[in-house]
Amino acid sequence: MKIGIFTKRTASKIVIGLTAVAVIATFTAASRRTKPMAYHNEYDLLQYRMMIEGDLPIQTSDMFIGSGKCAGCHGVDNAANPIANLTSEGENVSPSENWRATMMANSAKDPFWLAKVQHEISVNPSHEDELINKCTSCHAPLGRFEAVHDGIENYTMEMLAEDSLARDGVSCMACHSQQIETTGNVFSGELTYNADTVWGPLLNILDGDPPMFSPIMTSFVLVEPVGDEKFSKSEVCAGCHTLETHTVDLEGEFTGGGFIEQATYHEWLNSAYNAMDSYEGECQACHMPRTTEPIILASGYTFLPQREPYGQHWLVGGNSFMLELMKNNIETLGITANEDHFNTVIGRTLNQLHNETATLEITTDEVDGDTARYTVKITNEAGHKFPSGYPSRRAYIEFVMTDEDGNELFHSGKLMPDYEVEGQNADWEPHYDVITEDEQVQIYEMVMGDVNDNVTTVLERADHMIKDNRLVPLGFSVDHSAYDTTMIVGGAATDPNFNFVNGEEGSGTDEIHYHIPVSGIDGVVNVTARLMFQAVPPKWNEEMFAIDNPIINEFEAMYIAEGADPVEVAMDEATSTLLNVERYANFFRVSPNPTTTGQVRVDAAKDLIKEIGIYSINGALIERLRVGKSNAILQLPSSAGTYLLEVTTNRGTRVEKVLRK
Repeated sequence: MKIGIFTKRTASKIVIGLTAVAVIATFTAASRRTKPMAYHNEYDLLQYRMMIEGDLPIQTSDMFIGSGKCAGCHGVDNAANPIANLTSEGENVSPSENWRATMMANSAKDPFWLAKVQHEISVNPSHEDELINKCTSCHAPLGRFEAVHDGIENYTMEMLAEDSLARDGVSCMACHSQQIETTGNVFSGELTYNADTVWGPLLNILDGDPPMFSPIMTSFVLVEPVGDEKFSKSEVCAGCHTLETHTVDLEGEFTGGGFIEQATYHEWLNSAYNAMDSYEGECQACHMPRTTEPIILASGYTFLPQREPYGQHWLVGGNSFMLELMKNNIETLGITANEDHFNTVIGRTLNQLHNETATLEITTDEVDGDTARYTVKITNEAGHKFPSGYPSRRAYIEFVMTDEDGNELFHSGKLMPDYEVEGQNADWEPHYDVITEDEQVQIYEMVMGDVNDNVTTVLERADHMIKDNRLVPLGFSVDHSAYDTTMIVGGAATDPNFNFVNGEEGSGTDEIHYHIPVSGIDGVVNVTARLMFQAVPPKWNEEMFAIDNPIINEFEAMYIAEGADPVEVAMDEATSTLLNVERYANFFRVSPNPTTTGQVRVDAAKDLIKEIGIYSINGALIERLRVGKSNAILQLPSSAGTYLLEVTTNRGTRVEKVLRK
């Protein structure tokens, strides 16, 4: 494993820290700036540097510093007239406040992750060291890599529990101290760090080689801040967001194979967003949206350059379920964020799910007396697969048809009281192009198979994918160099409507055709389609909850109390008129049929024709005519196609198809 360059801070930097005033003075003269317009007195500044910002850790190790130290300047501005980390509207954009309730900040306290680690260890206890080393590399990187620096071969969960920097999760230095040269080139938690440097994007910085933000930061936290435009690019995310695990058989023996547990970064590589030569194509564009005005980032140093644009540390994803669960267990989990922090992050998460993840559109196709046909088109608007990341996540389509009184006539994807989807197969549900029964449901998911090709949720046992029909991003191609890491597996790979429109690949869409039996049903019907998302569905937890372990049991209790409600991502509705063509015997005649002129005659012999309705083949009413005699001549629309005539006589109503050539 590459660990990177780890160096202890030098005595000279300690001297710099002890002579901060001299450093500031030198910096001010060298930059030819006027006297600093600091609005804090010395006592206020001391409080900033020494405070524990809402119990964020202020501890310092040989390699890292806690987020509480960073929050001293980059947290809440507690001055009488605060201006730092605020927009002109007064919105708090401080990195620490926006980050602290995210999944990243709580990655080492996430009870689902803690339970899953215990699950993996319980299955293969002899692999405990390897499992913990791998899992903590991304979920508790400051603790894990500090231990490696100190010569500790194997990190433990007991060490994590007593390590405030490890419990800080993916905190400030977990990202900002990555060696910029290796980002985008290392994966699976094989991160490389430089203990003496923090990186930021190359924006509004002071001149120098390398460009420096300010020796003020060096004087207080003993690391050198430098800038590189690469830090605002997707490569910074790659180290943890493509992950390969080592496969074992059912006896716990390594097979020599590997499994791609997640490949969010490589999914982005295999997308149109990777080809964009702008910030809008990077991961940060969605997950760290930029402000539209300059921001003062450091409390008390108004003479420093304002940052414009500034990428807000929202780090927003789609896992609102786990955010809600952690919000409801703050004290139990030892979380430093409060309910207001969580509510803000949950609101941003739901907004992203509702407005920036996917769209859904219903098209009404042919509707006749036997079958009502609809096409549901899903378009992925994310820069990676949806769902992406940890393989528990799934999305599914709920499709409902009701009559005018609200009675269900068809329901695919119905959620049961236990939060499972009705009708899904016990092992795994295949990918569908056409759905004809309630028991069939379109589920977008990754299904892992073990060496015996059985479904598993034990990551170490994952040998291959049985199914991966998760929605691919715009521009996705099977010919891309990253396709071996981002494959489509199962029925979706041969579905002509999956990632194809008019035969062109890369649409980032899927079309599902619903052919609903409606024989014997008349009247207006309403159809609704919803794209639903579940981050931790019950089916995924079955293997884990079967194990009796205190940490697993604790998460299970939280999980049951929370309830695994899915989130609606997108929806659409449509209305159709069903016409029962079999209810009555033939008691009128339509001629000519087919017609080349569009003119037809309806003759009911001695019966009285009360009215005639002309419908398109998809059930849309075109015209309704009152007749009052035994025959009528009609003119169909000019467009060629099949039309439906609903003829009502004194004996009842019947529907006839008419073809206009």
